[in-house]
Amino acid sequence: MPHKIRVAVVDDHPLYRDGVVFALESEPDIEIVGQGETALDAFQLAHEHSPDVILLDMNMPGGGTGAAAKIAQRCPSTRTLMLTVIDDEDEVRNALRGGAKGYLLKGTSSAELVNAVRVVSKGRSYVSPSFAARIIMSRGHDESGSAAATKQFPELSDREEQILMLIFQGLSNRRIGDELGLTEKTVKGYVTSVMEKLQARNRVEAAMIAADRISGKKSAVT
Repeated sequence: MPHKIRVAVVDDHPLYRDGVVFALESEPDIEIVGQGETALDAFQLAHEHSPDVILLDMNMPGGGTGAAAKIAQRCPSTRTLMLTVIDDEDEVRNALRGGAKGYLLKGTSSAELVNAVRVVSKGRSYVSPSFAARIIMSRGHDESGSAAATKQFPELSDREEQILMLIFQGLSNRRIGDELGLTEKTVKGYVTSVMEKLQARNRVEAAMIAADRISGKKSAVT
């Protein structure tokens, strides 16, 4: 029997939490092993049940960001995925650099939620495309602005810059390949090169570095 992805959901809004649980329980490869409402609940669930993925509300009692950092340090086999209505970029960066593997904006579709859980369960990072789009729109970057933004990455080749901007938009390797007419294997090689040159540990950090450069901030990967 194939291994099921063991998931815990922590959110202090019962109706929303029930909706997330229902969406995930409907999938044959996902099993819900616990639910909670607070940061303390989150850590106890991670410690006692060792879920593959734990979904955390960023703004829950006790703080989702702190809970994600604590779980990353003490329960490294459990990967955290943030659920948030917060579109504050600094808050999101703090969560990701503290150990969260990715984030989703609340209101995302069930299909994206399920996909994100599967991606994170495999040890990969997930960036919500809808959140990336908000960042781009909030900074007033149209297509010409995006082209100008690529000049912020002198260490990358033109193709690597294209790859980075598509990572920033939340696209998977397969979708990047579809966009650029490349094989998934070729894209994977470019992604590895981009992360090495930017000294990013994963796709999320690469996206955050891109956000920093576009906004004119000094990137700080820790």
